[in-house]
Amino acid sequence: MMRRLMKRRFAWLLGGLTLSLIATPGIALITSVGENGIDARRLHAEPYNLTGRKVAIGQVEIGRPALFGLDKAAANNLVVYATRVFHLDGLARADDYVDGHAANVASVMVSRDKSLTGVAPYAKLYSSAVGLVERGGQPQECLAAQTVALQNGGDLRAINFSFGESLENDPRPDAVLDGNALLTQCIDWSANEHNVLYVIAGNQGRGGIPIPTDNFNGVNVSNSKQVDGIFRKLDFSSLGSNPTIVIGRDPATESNVGPRRSISFMAPGTNIEMINPDGTRARATGTSFSAPHTTATVALIQEYGDRQIRAGQPNWSLDARRHEVTKAVLMNSADKLEDEGDGLLLGMTRTAINHTNQDWLASDAYQDAKIPLESDLGTGHLNAYRAVQQFQPGQWGPDAPVPAIAWDYRTVGTTDEAPEYRDYVFEQPLQKGSYLSATLAWNRRVDLQDANNNKMFDVGETFQDQGLNNLDLYLMPADEEDTDESIWSSVSEVDSVEHIFNQIPETGRYKLRVVYRDRTHSPTQTYAIAWWAVPAR
Repeated sequence: MMRRLMKRRFAWLLGGLTLSLIATPGIALITSVGENGIDARRLHAEPYNLTGRKVAIGQVEIGRPALFGLDKAAANNLVVYATRVFHLDGLARADDYVDGHAANVASVMVSRDKSLTGVAPYAKLYSSAVGLVERGGQPQECLAAQTVALQNGGDLRAINFSFGESLENDPRPDAVLDGNALLTQCIDWSANEHNVLYVIAGNQGRGGIPIPTDNFNGVNVSNSKQVDGIFRKLDFSSLGSNPTIVIGRDPATESNVGPRRSISFMAPGTNIEMINPDGTRARATGTSFSAPHTTATVALIQEYGDRQIRAGQPNWSLDARRHEVTKAVLMNSADKLEDEGDGLLLGMTRTAINHTNQDWLASDAYQDAKIPLESDLGTGHLNAYRAVQQFQPGQWGPDAPVPAIAWDYRTVGTTDEAPEYRDYVFEQPLQKGSYLSATLAWNRRVDLQDANNNKMFDVGETFQDQGLNNLDLYLMPADEEDTDESIWSSVSEVDSVEHIFNQIPETGRYKLRVVYRDRTHSPTQTYAIAWWAVPAR
């Protein structure tokens, strides 16, 4: 039994390759949270004052961070605060499953240390430990995720998964990454049921933790490393959507079935200095530490949205809390190509490159309308400051002309109330030579097979995949009605996102069109869309 437990723990640790577990000098977390990382420190300061205050986020892992007043290890750690800790679906017992990896991840999110400040230091963190269970622990992992999702009165905005399951441990015969492992289905069900964005460490390959990276409704994050002091290059330890070399197995078994990509974007994850349960410091590398940069960024943008909603600002509603909106905002605001200072590249701050030093313009995603995401970079590199800029203008619907930067949450379908397509016509002409970025996100439908009708997952229950309705996204001249005459499009037949990053050919009026292309289940489909363009000068 001990051998099986160690094997499971080894697979989990591949999400974050520990480099050192002793206190060592360095400023990696300072850099990763700062201007050369995700630029969150700017949001901590005036005029934003965004620290995640009153926003709840979650964490699910094999272990958990220490809780002051409960665990002995926390006596010397006064800077990493967890609001509540659990084991599966019950409250944690003192000193049980306190774990260095989980504490490191938590410190990236909520550390209040003056030198190693987390991304959202005042967010409310709820953490559940799965514990060491034998092979086939996905039901317990789902139970822990549900427990976290239900905290804070059911108002929890994002859950961090810096661990996962090996295909070797999946009980299905000849298991593949088709989205139908129980844990993956659980993630997609919970995203819908509890309105929470799941942020998954994006490792595939090496027989590591590919489940649940084959989810549809969350985001998967690869890890970046510094080049000339700036986090912008994919780390070699992050194998992305389509690994070409996997030690000891066929790479195809560690990639999603079919052409569907797994990576949403990348975030800092290399040589990050963090805090252990007892307050000492550690350094580590891996997607395990990219994911919490993202989860805590959700707390920052959601704090901004809550502030606007409470103030009764126009173009703000509870739609701002939808996880699909958060997903579209994060993906659309990611950095691709460094702007030269003229704003034509949307003010992006870095050029993101993969492990072969290719940028987004060299990718198949830029050249093929059926591929929305670059296999290693997704849509680019996480930028928390730009995410707030993307979110800031608020919600603008298709019933009137829209500004150059905004987002929306809407429905398409085959009914009078939900038409087959929606047009977003820009109120100003767009600038020739500038780029437009637009991201469309919607959910796969997964139903719980609720044997006891308690509307909750219980160990022993299963899920049913109802499929993914197919939506498409087009960039068109404002007066054009034929999508065949579009300037560019994103028309993947398998992904739950569409993404356009395209140069405007001539100064003029344009629009974005969202189309309900193919029905798999419901006659209507909700979606979120975010866009960023440059008005004519």
